[in-house]
Amino acid sequence: QAQLVESGGGLVQPGGSLGLACAPSGRSFTIYANDIMGWFRQAPGKERQFVAGVTWRNNRKYYAESVKGRFAVSRVAAENAVYLQKNNLKPEDTAIYYCAGNSDASTYYDESKYNDWGQGTQVTVSS
Repeated sequence: QAQLVESGGGLVQPGGSLGLACAPSGRSFTIYANDIMGWFRQAPGKERQFVAGVTWRNNRKYYAESVKGRFAVSRVAAENAVYLQKNNLKPEDTAIYYCAGNSDASTYYDESKYNDWGQGTQVTVSS
């Protein structure tokens, strides 16, 4: 079964930066077959929510209001990977971060439209 693998999580102080990466677990799985790749996060006791997304075809990017201006999503087809650069981190950014693929970019905000979820990577923002 195709699956994505997230990496780069860790502990960072408020105001710090952290970069996450997402790539498929196997060579046979090309993530740029998706229309859009999305990043989601789930904080303790809360539902998983959309964070950012990027389309493969025209590199269009989408962000949740809470991360605009602080997070940057990107994709590199040659590396078969997507990235999420997070700057000026806040304690409320603490969560498990996931990436997944969606065949329809118009539903970029809808978690139920995404597939091939990874196990996630923990990001903790604390002093």
